[in-house]
Amino acid sequence: MSETRPPRRAALIILVVVAATGCLALGYWQWTRFEAVGGTGQNLGYAFQWPAFAFFCVYAYRRFVRLEAEETEAQETGAPRPSESSEPTEIPEHLLPPRPGTKLAPAEDTNLDDPEARQMLEYNDCLAQLARRSGRSGQ
Repeated sequence: MSETRPPRRAALIILVVVAATGCLALGYWQWTRFEAVGGTGQNLGYAFQWPAFAFFCVYAYRRFVRLEAEETEAQETGAPRPSESSEPTEIPEHLLPPRPGTKLAPAEDTNLDDPEARQMLEYNDCLAQLARRSGRSGQ
């Protein structure tokens, strides 16, 4: 595999260096705030959190470079990328909880003189017709 670097690579490296340096500087600043008279545990937490952000910037860039190299190799050889699944994935039926159902009140229990009740029945009928037309059921 030849090591070709796109022209944008230099800009990305500069961005990663600036972002990681900024995160480390913010971590140092939070550390000095923690050591100050009014420092709290929250400052200490941030002092440890910012270096983690700096690490993530570097990790994300390395991952981007690897995926870019995979894509270039796949285009050159015509083979699928190793990180690409060859089969579509589906969510198993039992993974998601069932939709909550609503029990409709019988027509004789509804007061058709009430305009809101009549409007709700008409709206529900319209939704049921649309569901039947699209082949979907309410449940």
